[in-house]
Amino acid sequence: MSDSCGSHGCAPLPATQSPRYRRVLWAALVINLVMFVVEAAGGLHAGSVSLLADAVDFFGDAANYGVSLVVLGMALRWRARAALVKGLSMGAFGIFVLGRAAWSAAAGTVPEPLTMGVIGALALLANVAVAVMLYAWREGDANMRSVWLCSRNDAIGNLAVMVAALGVFGTASGWPDLVVAVVMGVLALSASHAVVRQARAELRAVHAHA
Repeated sequence: MSDSCGSHGCAPLPATQSPRYRRVLWAALVINLVMFVVEAAGGLHAGSVSLLADAVDFFGDAANYGVSLVVLGMALRWRARAALVKGLSMGAFGIFVLGRAAWSAAAGTVPEPLTMGVIGALALLANVAVAVMLYAWREGDANMRSVWLCSRNDAIGNLAVMVAALGVFGTASGWPDLVVAVVMGVLALSASHAVVRQARAELRAVHAHA
């Protein structure tokens, strides 16, 4: 990151004021919106609950990046509040995925594996690109950490979708798809807990110094 006053030995700009970080968030926002459309269409076409779950996750991440851009230059109190909202939304996504998996299990849906595999691979490339761009800011405040965790979990989820596609192809059943959906839901709940815990700690610290 560039220094705040050129080559005069000043401290680097905080990440919240870094033009580079802002550009990365904009790129992540666009990538996630595009992949939301692609995966939602693919999930409906293939009848895959894991693809639909990942599509909803892409949309949620795009919203998260948008919120992060809004609060980027604000005080820690507002960034922590935004992170708290995002953490709770991640938890809601996890609950939605688990509920959708239960519904699909009861319906006995068998997805189309080729579409799952191709779109899963495309989504993996997109999420790895975003995760690499965000890697340098993975240890920031709760708001920044939530952005990194979203991208990391998405990449893991995409790998799981591809494995599920192989499982569906090999077994001609929908269970591999459902297992992956459950894993994605649990990952979302775990990340939600981590982000909410850090955001609450930051809010307590702000109030203690008020």
